[in-house]
Amino acid sequence: MDNINNKTDSYYEGERREMLEFIPAECRRILEVGCGAGKFGYSLKLRSKSEVWGIEMNEKQADKAKQLLDKVICRGLETNLKDLEDGYFDCIVFNDVLEHIAYPNDVLIDLKAKLTEKGFIVASIPNVRYIINLKELLWNRDWRYRNEGILDNTHLRFFTKKSIIRIFDECGYEIVKIKGINPYGRKLFFGIFNILTLGFFSDSKYLQYGCLVRKKLFIF
Repeated sequence: MDNINNKTDSYYEGERREMLEFIPAECRRILEVGCGAGKFGYSLKLRSKSEVWGIEMNEKQADKAKQLLDKVICRGLETNLKDLEDGYFDCIVFNDVLEHIAYPNDVLIDLKAKLTEKGFIVASIPNVRYIINLKELLWNRDWRYRNEGILDNTHLRFFTKKSIIRIFDECGYEIVKIKGINPYGRKLFFGIFNILTLGFFSDSKYLQYGCLVRKKLFIF
């Protein structure tokens, strides 16, 4: 995560409540990568009295997170992997972070050693097939980077539902749950559009996909 540019303060204001359902209740030691000001991690502490660590590149946000979380590391993930204890975390969380990493496969593989035997990865990952992005690409014939959203100018990787499933499988994880989150607001329009296209764009309804995966016990 050394590649991630510092985000603006407003980027971290949300608590990401829609991601709480993906965190298994039995998880007691949790690491959030890109924890921002620590609000999501703090909500986990309130819910289940978990021990929550954070890794955050933005020094100002990390200082805020230190007031809420048990431990916060203000450096990049890659440079801190060796300092994290093996087999310590029940769950490692990436809320809109993997797309900012140059080599997410390597990170996911290396993090398996930091998880307990039955440890989980939870991730929110932007969907490049989101209908607004497809409109820009197919109708406006444009691919213009912005300061936020699917084409955030700090995104280094782009994912579809299919490629999300594939990257976790290739890195030695199995999908427990994958679910579209933050759907397109015009429900009637999308419903008609989906019928007319015979469901081909059904995955384009969601801005992101929430994922819960766990380490494969046996890899052949």
